[in-house]
Amino acid sequence: MPELLARCTSDELAEWMAYEHVAGPLGPERQDVLHGILAATIANAARGKGGRRAEPKDFVPTWDQGAKRQPGDWRQMLAQVKAMNARLGGADLREGRP
Repeated sequence: MPELLARCTSDELAEWMAYEHVAGPLGPERQDVLHGILAATIANAARGKGGRRAEPKDFVPTWDQGAKRQPGDWRQMLAQVKAMNARLGGADLREGRP
């Protein structure tokens, strides 16, 4: 992580996050989905008659994504963005803001 933060600006990281949102997950998460599809295909080929049809999600692990919350009001969202920006070494470029 320190090497990543030394090489990439917060703008670049935000662009990668947006790209992943559009193109799908990068790295291990994408591999989890692909292996889930393969495992579901094999399970369905091997299941007996009347057995429950397997879905890829049955084989994809659920990694800790933090608390799943509904979006709050704009003040809460702004606080979260400011915290992420600070963790990524970004600066608040709004006029007159510390």
